[in-house]
Order: sequence, then structure tokens, then C-alpha cells
Amino acid sequence: MNVSPKTTSRCRPLTDEDWPTEIADMKAGFAGTLNVYRTMAHHPALLKAWAPLRHHIVKDSALGAVRSELVILRSAHRMGSDYEWAHHVSRARALGISDARIQAMRELPDGEDGLIARAVDALFDSFQLPSNLECLLSAAIGTKAVIDLMATVGFYFVLGYILMTYGTPIDDAVATEMTERPLTEPSDNYRGSVA
Repeated sequence: MNVSPKTTSRCRPLTDEDWPTEIADMKAGFAGTLNVYRTMAHHPALLKAWAPLRHHIVKDSALGAVRSELVILRSAHRMGSDYEWAHHVSRARALGISDARIQAMRELPDGEDGLIARAVDALFDSFQLPSNLECLLSAAIGTKAVIDLMATVGFYFVLGYILMTYGTPIDDAVATEMTERPLTEPSDNYRGSVA
């Protein structure tokens, strides 16, 4: 994983001095705290329109915080987005998700985590959930959570396009965490979680 905070992109994250006046009110919130949104700030109208959906995906999703992080981790892995992987390893750890469980999202864990991984894979591979998988997921987590799962994958897929096109650097605090506390390897007997 590349955790270098440097980039030579022509669309670097905006500094405070270059922040667009039309979204000045967003700088003190989520948009000003992360390089991904400082990059998106090159298009103020998009960032402004993005904010309500981001709020739902990040704060109000029927998936809940832990399942959301697992969906995002699997999506980041499938995209090959170092930025999203690193940031969501950090967020998953903050929620108490073990390094072994995080690492397992790079494989195909058992239980509910495995259902989540299979769902993300299906969306990446065939752009839909097969009926049998959708039924299993709906029974396990509910229809609203299944729809939020699909919305989350799409949301982070779009962010991945921006991040990887512009080589957006991992934010300094997260880069430091990944350097100082790299993920530990999962134990051979860890296969996932049902909770």
C-alpha cells in the first residue's frame, strides 16, 4: 500500500488558501478535513450536491456502522484504492473491528461478513445482486440495509474513480497510523463473523 502523503497530480487537494468561496461554509466540516473532499472541491457544485448523500451513507445507513465499514473495505479492496482501504482500516479499528476481521475482507470470510463480501463482489462483477443472494441478505440484514449496501458500493466506487485518477494522497494522520500500526496478518483459523 502506498501511504505517501505526496502527490504530483494536477488536481491536488485544495489548500485553505485556494478553497472556493461558494463552498466556504463546507471547509470547517467534513469537506475540509479529508483529502478526498479537498480534491472534489475543485468542483464546488458537485461537492455541495454530494454532501446529503454522504451524510446518509456515512451517518444514517440502515447497515449500521460496522457493516458499512465492511462493505467499504471490500469495495476498497476490489477497486485497489489504497486511500479508501487505509482510511477505512482506521475507521474500522476505531469501531473495534479486529485487524483479523479487517484482513478477512480481502478474502471470502464465513457468515454474515462473507455474505457482505459476496454481495460487493456481485455488484463489481455483474452490476446486480443475484436473486438468491439478495434473498439471503434481506433475511439477514433487511431490505433497507441491502439497498444501502448497493448505494454504499456505488458511492465509494465514484470516490475511487476520483481518488485513483488524481492520485489523491492518504491524509497524514492515516498514513502515519498505517506506517506505525500496519495491519496484522489474520490467524489461520479466522474465517469471519456472523455478527
